Amino acid sequence: MRVTDVGPGPLFPDDGPFGARMARRAKGLTIELGGFVALTVLFPVVIAGAAVTDLALWLLRRKPWTTVRLVAFAWLFLLTELRSFAALAAIYAGTGGPIGTRRGSLRRRRLIYDLRIHWCRSHLGAIRRLFGVTIEVDGIEEAGPGPVLVFIRHASIIDNTLPDALVGHAHGLGLRFVLKRELEMLTLFDIGGRWVPTVFVRRGSGATDAELVKVRGLADRLGRGEAILVYPEGTRFTEKKLARAKEVVAERQPHLAPLAERLQNVLPPRLGGPLALLEDARGVDVVFCAHVGLDGFEYISDIWRGGLVGQAIRVRFWRVPAADVPAGDEARTEWLYARWQEVDDWVGEQLGRARPAPASAGAPARPGTPARS
Repeated sequence: MRVTDVGPGPLFPDDGPFGARMARRAKGLTIELGGFVALTVLFPVVIAGAAVTDLALWLLRRKPWTTVRLVAFAWLFLLTELRSFAALAAIYAGTGGPIGTRRGSLRRRRLIYDLRIHWCRSHLGAIRRLFGVTIEVDGIEEAGPGPVLVFIRHASIIDNTLPDALVGHAHGLGLRFVLKRELEMLTLFDIGGRWVPTVFVRRGSGATDAELVKVRGLADRLGRGEAILVYPEGTRFTEKKLARAKEVVAERQPHLAPLAERLQNVLPPRLGGPLALLEDARGVDVVFCAHVGLDGFEYISDIWRGGLVGQAIRVRFWRVPAADVPAGDEARTEWLYARWQEVDDWVGEQLGRARPAPASAGAPARPGTPARS
């Protein structure tokens, strides 16, 4: 489904020096183009070497053939990047060039949203075909229609594709993103992200207030064909990060430590962005997304070890009406932790290691019928 009804929300241009911005984009495009040409020319040699490596590892350890798969995916990834850059250029020219930029062309926004959905579906589709991955989705009907806030779990370098590939495609929703600055290395996000409401945040920059002002702006004039996508954890889940996050909560927000301590499969939510959006997007339903099957794939090396081959991914959506979201930061914090506990419980159940809740807390609500605060 194509994105149709978008709002004239604010755009957030790159605030860095013009020269540095152009140099970054030129470098990124050069790497992608050079990498694609080199891999295409050398593909027979590279794929043969990958096959020899995989055969040896299979004979020694029965390790799945992942090197060949990664080489093929690298070629498809670079091809998609270059095609996306060409599409960006066509969209720019077809929507008025610099005039469209100054006016914040809504047509350009719709086209960028559609392009990003295609980009995510292309990459996720390549992963499914090359690695034999299956994806089971439950509750996708609850993710639309818009406008909605979408809070999703973050567990790997792959789950970045899920929101657009699933929610955007199924409901024709253009997602307004909060992204880490590191993703500027991808051309589609670095350039296209400036043509739709997207906030790039510098993790650890200390500019919390300035970043929150921009995050709040994502809720401004939200169209019926749009949603706001946030990863409340702020980073990918690992057991080590969970232990550290609990320590930080205990040190800085001791009153929340008991709630954070109960979490076993997700990181405690970082409250700044979610609370700001719950305040500024009052009246908008909230969609939660939990998933399993992508845990442990934090880096390319994790995929190379073979665990992704034949993996079954399960995704669950559920929607909470805006009327069920309480007022005030304190009440919303407790509400968000309760909902995030539901995500944690569902993930734990799917992983087969769910732990019973303390008797005083009561039974957790079933995702799809969220508990009321």
